[in-house]
Amino acid sequence: MKGPDRMPAQLAEPLHHQLNMYALAASAAGVSLLALAQAEAKIIYTPANRLCPCKLDINHDGMKDFEIYFRGDRRGRHPFVTNEVLFVSPLNGNNQIWGYPRGASALAAGVKIGTNAKFKSYHSFMVSWFIEGTSHTTNSGVNGPWANVQNRYLGLKFISVKGQIHYGWARLNVSAKVRNITATLTGYAYETIPNKPIIAGKTHDADDAEQPVPASLTSPTPKTATLGALAIGAPGLSIWRKKEVP
Repeated sequence: MKGPDRMPAQLAEPLHHQLNMYALAASAAGVSLLALAQAEAKIIYTPANRLCPCKLDINHDGMKDFEIYFRGDRRGRHPFVTNEVLFVSPLNGNNQIWGYPRGASALAAGVKIGTNAKFKSYHSFMVSWFIEGTSHTTNSGVNGPWANVQNRYLGLKFISVKGQIHYGWARLNVSAKVRNITATLTGYAYETIPNKPIIAGKTHDADDAEQPVPASLTSPTPKTATLGALAIGAPGLSIWRKKEVP
């Protein structure tokens, strides 16, 4: 036998008001967490279009961290040698550049810059041109790891004002021929979390790009709260527990 139709339960007005207030608080908490996650961006990227020579304040703390500059005798004052050399140098004894004994490495995008990198703390050769000879012969050419490259990266390690180690990169395009080197800084970035590696060319944290904002945090709060609406709290909070990028 079919029973009588059930009447929808009516909540008492005080309880109804409390549920509405709870839903509003849960929504506000979610939006606050969203703002906090955005404020704590892990990678800070700065686009650029600057001709070298230039000095680089990678973390914008008012202190120059690295310098890219030219040296050499491009006017040919030496009787048998004319040259010009592009260098990169740390401006603090604790800052370092990824490289080999004589030069700075021109890293490809995707290289991991971290504790296992080959860092050194003195000025590093990037590219040069030369003209040399004697009274009988003349030779000229261009050499170095940064000769005629596009979108290559300096691997950088620097110490913040708080004494913490951070990793970063600087991207450059370099054109080199005899009697002319043009180097353009096109962007740079650093990892805000101390001692955490950064990937050359990476401009944002992977979690920030892959985690969509849930609809429950962007949609207007319903005028009438329901018991189902209150359940968004737990899954809403779980999305903020981001996985660390290896």
